Amino acid sequence: MRDPRPHVGEPLALDLLNTRWMSADGPQDLLSDVEGLRRWLLANGLADRCAADEESRIALMSAREAILRALEAGSVDEVNEVLEQGRIRRTLTASGPAEAVEVAQPQWLAGWLAAEDLLRLLGEAPDRIKQCAHPRCILWFHDTSKNGARRWHSMATCGNRAKAARHYAAKHD
Repeated sequence: MRDPRPHVGEPLALDLLNTRWMSADGPQDLLSDVEGLRRWLLANGLADRCAADEESRIALMSAREAILRALEAGSVDEVNEVLEQGRIRRTLTASGPAEAVEVAQPQWLAGWLAAEDLLRLLGEAPDRIKQCAHPRCILWFHDTSKNGARRWHSMATCGNRAKAARHYAAKHD
């Protein structure tokens, strides 16, 4: 099962946002069907923990919208609603402290994990969560560059397009 997305490997919350992208054929959505959900779960090591069914797909799409609204508009209520679907249960075991994620409804596990990951990213370095600067790109990335000045999800694609457009504009002015 090949992942058709142009940009993968971001932290879970951002990888969820990147299940939508623009192609030459227009907008694409990996979560448009259960097979796409299965691919996303597999790509993120969640295939053994989360069901690939229609209920889980709908819940994950709700989490994706909540995360997007939180990042674009600062709207926190929807992310909090997703987070209400589960919790981290802490216990003490014979080998020491342990944590387990618990969700009341299993279809929310993947979305809850993505929302929890968003909290982690926001807590560590909110200014490093970025959307690609290319005007036609809707992908997100976690800027791990030394100075935090990365602008594109990929220098090889969007970065080169931006440079080529500037070069073309300069030659044709």
